[in-house]
Amino acid sequence: MRRWWTVAVFHCVLCFCALPARGQDASRLIEQAVKATGGSRALAKVQTFALDGTIQQPGDEASGTYTFRIKAPNRYYAETRVGGKTLIESYNGKSAWQETESGELATLLGPQAMEVEAAAQYYNAHLLAFAKRKIAAVSKGQVSLRGHSTTQVTLTFPSGIDCDIFVDDQTHLVVAEKGTIAGIPREIFYDDFRTVNGIKVPYGLEIHRGAATLAVKVTRAAINEPVGERVFDFPIKSQVKLPDLKKLFEELDANQKEIDKIKENYAGTQVEEETEYDKSGKVSKKEVNEYTFFYLYGDEITTLVKKNGKPLADEEQKKENEKTRKHIESAQKDEKKKEEKKEKAEVEGKSSKDDSDPDIDMFLRVSQFVNPRRERFRGQDVLVFDFEPNPEYKPKKLVEHLVSQLAGVIWIDEKAKDVVRLEAYFVGNVHLAGGLVANLQKGTSFTFEQAYINNEVWLPTYMEGRIGARVLLVKGINMSVSTRYSDYKRFNVETLNAIGKPKAADPETSKPQ
Repeated sequence: MRRWWTVAVFHCVLCFCALPARGQDASRLIEQAVKATGGSRALAKVQTFALDGTIQQPGDEASGTYTFRIKAPNRYYAETRVGGKTLIESYNGKSAWQETESGELATLLGPQAMEVEAAAQYYNAHLLAFAKRKIAAVSKGQVSLRGHSTTQVTLTFPSGIDCDIFVDDQTHLVVAEKGTIAGIPREIFYDDFRTVNGIKVPYGLEIHRGAATLAVKVTRAAINEPVGERVFDFPIKSQVKLPDLKKLFEELDANQKEIDKIKENYAGTQVEEETEYDKSGKVSKKEVNEYTFFYLYGDEITTLVKKNGKPLADEEQKKENEKTRKHIESAQKDEKKKEEKKEKAEVEGKSSKDDSDPDIDMFLRVSQFVNPRRERFRGQDVLVFDFEPNPEYKPKKLVEHLVSQLAGVIWIDEKAKDVVRLEAYFVGNVHLAGGLVANLQKGTSFTFEQAYINNEVWLPTYMEGRIGARVLLVKGINMSVSTRYSDYKRFNVETLNAIGKPKAADPETSKPQ
């Protein structure tokens, strides 16, 4: 039986992400912008930044309000209230969330979440240390913007999100930004720059968001004014009291065996895409493999059927089928040993648990759980909360050390007693064997997601890992690996044919064809 946290922790070690490099042509432009804005020394001291303003939208008599807050290292909050509608986007360091104009509150997923996180990185960078943050900058040439000559610079974040900034050729200030945040195309134009604590701050903003145009007049700008963490967290009205986490995790653990048995009624297809990148962030190698798979004792039994879109030759397919048969035999032997060990432990009154397997208490020791809320995910009611390292706990084992460096967000279906989505990333560099074996870079991340199939069980739909690492103190690795699951069909594991491949099943009768 493979627990979700075991899959999550060790999948992130095996999955890899691209880390683009900074463009040389753009470095001089950014250095000029830094100097014009106030200089690197002044900008490096900025820990918090706040703007308050009024909004005037064409056709509205009453003005609205604009609120903007950032806090190092990566907190971000933007709020507009105009025409009786409110839109909020925020990143609290672990997860991105949004309050829509219809009043709905939700944790953002996928590209929308990455866009908000990228905004948090960009604004907190203050144009400094882009290379350290793995943000690539490339000059795209001159652009005439509202009667001024500017130079367009495209920024690419480690997540692959792009945005454009426009640097005025005369003042060297950033006078415009263009990109997409939370799925909404956006352009912001800046003017009326004034000096606050030695830093140039725009007091005039024109925000183009989708079809809307918002004219903002800043009424207050503050640098390094205290900003509490609650500003960036989910609104209290959306939060709920966390249940007994030990009891909840024990229920998830106890239910895993039943879930594994249900999974054995399903087979499907998975496509794995592996991409390697060179030091400049360009793709150096890409492979796409397609597998058929089914479940046995909680594990996926896969058979390779295509490489880069081409079916395997007959002889090669026979070899893959033989690998699958041996995998099945090995899984059956391992399961038998586990059962024998369990029976022996019960007779002797001992625990049969593997000491290397992460347990519930370990997660509760090394992590803190915050911002609980209830949401809808894939049509189901789920409990969502963020987690982060517990600074008071000192890890003693390798697995504790790995988990103690993770932060992220988790979605749980309490009724089905299963984890339906998990996002996590390393908050710092992780040294395996003191760095002799590998160094996992800060920001290494992974995502695991499931869908509720046939109204009976959550099954994987997507898994992605992004990692930067240095192996054996020599080889640098930048890769991304994503796996997509599809074409789920019912079948019975007992109907495996001689070579171990699942026979197709009739979804209506659940009987082998």
